[in-house]
Formats: sequence, structure tokens, C-alpha cells
Amino acid sequence: MEILIIQGSARKNGNTNKIVNYIQEQLDCDFIDLKNYTISHYDYDSRNRNDDFLPLMREIVEYDLIIFATPVYWYAMSGIMKTFFDRITDCLKIEKETGRKLRGKTMAMVCCGSEKDVVLEISAAFEMPFRESASYLGMNYVGSVYTWMDTDDISGEVIQNLDKFIGKITK
Repeated sequence: MEILIIQGSARKNGNTNKIVNYIQEQLDCDFIDLKNYTISHYDYDSRNRNDDFLPLMREIVEYDLIIFATPVYWYAMSGIMKTFFDRITDCLKIEKETGRKLRGKTMAMVCCGSEKDVVLEISAAFEMPFRESASYLGMNYVGSVYTWMDTDDISGEVIQNLDKFIGKITK
């Protein structure tokens, strides 16, 4: 199974990236940092079709499992991740063959916050855009994991949660 992690964070080497690095080591998978690409906001007239989004999507659809990794910003996914999701509309409107290749793929989500106790408060609402987007696109959504970093190192509890998540999504 070909696995890809897509990170959408304002910081290339922040806490979310520490979590991503751990997952990447466990799965020996590929990684894309959305911060390295120029992806414009969705435009109904598709005047932005020459940015990096469509070429990037042509690469992404070749993977079997796509894991989205985002920090928690104001109780939601990061802006860069939201822009990426908005642009998936291009794969339904102007490059349908690329969009069709998402059918049957598997999606999962990792989010990273700064507080352990937030997990129950944000999980259902935070996960909904990922779960529902997967459903709409004909993808198999296999779940999410909330992580947190309150020190410079990943805690043992977060590592245990990540290991369970990894086991679940790679069945």
C-alpha cells in the first residue's frame, strides 16, 4: 500500500511536523508539506488553474492511503488545509479524471493541538469535514487521532495513541 501524509501547517517544523515525522518513521511513507506549494483560493472561474494545485493532485491520486495532518487553529483545520480542500472542487469541475481517481482511496486525519483535554470537545466537529469529504468523493474514511504537544517531545501517551491509530489505518 502506497501511503502519503499531507501536512497543512503555517510552521514547517512545528508540533504537527513532529507528529508527522513519528508517523512517517513508523510507516516509511511519503510526505507533502502544503507550505512548499502555491495553492490559490478556490475560484469559480478557474483563473488559478496554473498554480501548483492540479499538478500536485495528479501526484496525490496515485497513493492508496492519504493521511491529512493539520494543527488545530481556532477549533478547525488550518487555513492552508482548508484552501486545499476547497480546491478539490477543481477535480470535480475542470479536471474530472483526476477527481475520479480518488474513488476507492483511503483517507485518515491527524490533528495536533496544545492541550490534552481538548480531545473530547473538538473531535466530532473537527473531524466532520474530513469524514464527509471522503464520503462525497467515494473514499474510505478510516478515522482520526487527536494529538497534543505541551513540551518539546511527544509524550508517551500520544505515542501510544499514534501507534493504535497507525494499526487501525493500515489494516
